[in-house]
Amino acid sequence: VRNEDRERAWRASRETKLETIPNCEACAKPTPEEVRGWAQSFDKLMKSPAGRNVFREFLRTEYSEENMLFWLACEELKAECNKHTIDEKARMIYEDYISILSPKEVSLDSRVREVINRKMQEPSSHTFDDAQLQIYTLMHRDSYPRFLNSAIYKSLLQSVSHSSSES
Repeated sequence: VRNEDRERAWRASRETKLETIPNCEACAKPTPEEVRGWAQSFDKLMKSPAGRNVFREFLRTEYSEENMLFWLACEELKAECNKHTIDEKARMIYEDYISILSPKEVSLDSRVREVINRKMQEPSSHTFDDAQLQIYTLMHRDSYPRFLNSAIYKSLLQSVSHSSSES
C-alpha cells in the first residue's frame, strides 16, 4: 500500500511550484573516468551535473526524487543574494518539501523541522542547511549503495566504457 501512496503522491508532485529546476541539468556527456569515479565517492557523484542527472533518474525509480529536488533547491537558494528572492525561494522550498501537507515532503527529524520553523520567520540563504545535510546523508547512506548496483548505473558504465575503447 505504501508504495502505491508514494507513487500517487509522486505523480501529484510533478505539478509543483518549483518549476525553476530543470527536468535535467545541462551537462556534457561524462567521461568513463568520471562515471567510474562516481562509484568511488558519493561526493564525486553529487559534484557532477551528469552524475546528479543519472542519480536523479535512479531516485525517480525509487519514488524518492524529491530528495534530489530538495537538495538542488537548497543549492540554488544558497547561491541567491537578493533578500526578496531568498524569502520567496525559502517559502517555496518550505511548501514543496518541508510542509507535512506536501506530496513531496522529505524525511526530516523533528529537531531539524523545529529549527526550520523558527528560521522561517526570517528566512536566509542558509535556512535549510541542516535539512539539506540530513537529506544528503540519507541519500548517501540509503540510495547511493543501491544506485551503484542498479541497472541504470551499470548500463551507463558499460556504454561509456565501450565508446571509449572504440576511439
